[in-house]
Amino acid sequence: MIRELQTAPSAIETRTIRKIQWRILPFIFLLYVVAYLDRVNIGFAALTMNKELGITGQQYGLLVGTFFFGYFLFEIPSNLLLHRIGARIWIARILVTWGIVAMLTGFVRNVHDLYIVRFMLGLAEAGSYPGIVLYLSYWFRQRERAQAIALVVVGIPVTSILGGPVSGLIMDHVHWLGLSGWRWLLILEGVPAVICGVLVYLLLPSRPAEAKFLTPEEKEWITTELAREEETKLKEHQISVAQTFAHLRVWHLAWIQFTFIIGLYSLGFWMPQVIKSLSSHYSNTTVGLLAVIPQVVGLAAMVLVSRSSDRSLERRYHAAIPAVIAGMAWLLLGAPNSPAVSMLLLSTIAIGVYSMLAPFWALPVEFLSGYAAASGIALINSIAALGGFVGPFAIGFIKDKTGSLSGGLAFVGISMIVSAVFLVLLPKKARATERKT
Repeated sequence: MIRELQTAPSAIETRTIRKIQWRILPFIFLLYVVAYLDRVNIGFAALTMNKELGITGQQYGLLVGTFFFGYFLFEIPSNLLLHRIGARIWIARILVTWGIVAMLTGFVRNVHDLYIVRFMLGLAEAGSYPGIVLYLSYWFRQRERAQAIALVVVGIPVTSILGGPVSGLIMDHVHWLGLSGWRWLLILEGVPAVICGVLVYLLLPSRPAEAKFLTPEEKEWITTELAREEETKLKEHQISVAQTFAHLRVWHLAWIQFTFIIGLYSLGFWMPQVIKSLSSHYSNTTVGLLAVIPQVVGLAAMVLVSRSSDRSLERRYHAAIPAVIAGMAWLLLGAPNSPAVSMLLLSTIAIGVYSMLAPFWALPVEFLSGYAAASGIALINSIAALGGFVGPFAIGFIKDKTGSLSGGLAFVGISMIVSAVFLVLLPKKARATERKT
């Protein structure tokens, strides 16, 4: 057992960490819910949008993936600007611009307009998730980091738990001014991003030193603790921004995330259509309600796995085992199944993809700090973002060629298993830092 885990926390430690958790995490969680909603709500819009605009499966896969090209191009510059300018100003900018672009998506006239707006949405939102991971490293030590990340990315299943039924209701019942329900879905769900952007600028402290909810003693304690971890990282892993781009561990993590993201976003963009295909009698509202089931199961698993990962300070296998589970479920989902079995497999996929997130994102900040952390996290996420294009596009392409979803789902399953293999092969070097802190 690691010695620091055997030491009872002091009163100031308990008090400070609790304050930060309660004042920072709920706000960041809300921002992530809004971000993920605007990114994947096109999956629900597609239930009627594709027919209205004459969009094929291959075109749909391409247009949802186009988002990730814009995201890829501006990811690293965005995270470096966040570290330089400050989280409060830069995260507010991201929210406001992507909210405006998300609302514009509801006014497109054809698939070509959609390609352009989705690309712009990726540019606007670039840096949001790696910025959040970097921002949490300003507030939480390694021992709390996986749970902190998990409590934020839990926004992925929560988005579907809340957004699925709401999206289905909007699609079926909101047709104001003669506009289709899918248009109002995209317009209305873009508004919260703009509102949250204003709130971030007014309320979010960039660093502990700016936090009005901490006493001077608490500020000094958390700043000293984080500085001690940074000093240890710098002693063992002196990495500059330039070295980050050639660092083998960074690229190893990038390929792990690339193959994993294929599974994550295939679930987000295609699950409504998979559920719709189970029965011709399902309304859009029913699809939205059924989509809640896998998300609730995945949410519970994510919290349990992240807690286990932080207790043991073990990351690789806490991420690899869920990746294998999700990969096997994707492979089985492509076979003929009853609706009940298909829902069980979708729930198993959700368990795997959501449980992997927090342990994985605790890995980069074990050996990266400062601008190297900003660039390294952004590089990993930008390479991974291309997986957000590959997965949905591959499913749509294979569906058009074969007339079935099964081949595309099998491709996604294999990608998840490859991700698990990459995780197992990841060197253990970064864990030396944990043992010495």
